Amino acid sequence: MSEDKKTQSDETEQEAADAAAEAAVEETGADVETAPEDSDEVVQLKSELAAMRDRALRAVAEAENVRRRADKERSDTLKYAASGLAKELLPVVDNLRRAVEAVPEEHRADNEVMKNLLVGVEMTEKMLLDAFQKNHIAKIDPLDEKFNYAEHQAIQEVPGTGKPAGTVVQVLQSGYKLHDRLLRPAMVLVAKGDAAPPPDDTEKVDTSA
Repeated sequence: MSEDKKTQSDETEQEAADAAAEAAVEETGADVETAPEDSDEVVQLKSELAAMRDRALRAVAEAENVRRRADKERSDTLKYAASGLAKELLPVVDNLRRAVEAVPEEHRADNEVMKNLLVGVEMTEKMLLDAFQKNHIAKIDPLDEKFNYAEHQAIQEVPGTGKPAGTVVQVLQSGYKLHDRLLRPAMVLVAKGDAAPPPDDTEKVDTSA
């Protein structure tokens, strides 16, 4: 075979191969274009992806809730850390006040030693109450206020006080709270609602027979 004929044969074979390749590409493209947009497999994958995304979002939200609860618990622990010590010191404050009130005023004037002793007791009480205030421990002294079930403990109702029913007329023991948490309710006496007297214009009935 001459060189020219061999070259011509090679070119013919190459052209045939190129034509076949172009036909194959066109056929593949036609298959892609005519394929359904979402096959069952694609739909399933999308569904699984959506489910995984939902689980991931739920996990993130739960983790955030756990973090917030932990932060609140830590904050509350610090905020109310002094509650135990404060409860132990409340009777001390009560006894200091009782010691001051137990001595009549005239005995202070007559006895210099007693006067100085009571001054020391009052100063100690004030220092303790100042320490309470610095640590957000507030005293509850609700005299002449409306009875509050959340902060007061009623010991007795007192009739004939001339005050509206439910008014605190005497504080037997002061209450205390730390921030918004009650340490001890105030023990109080409250006014009792007196029965209303009959009206003056009530018609009298003659019961004599």
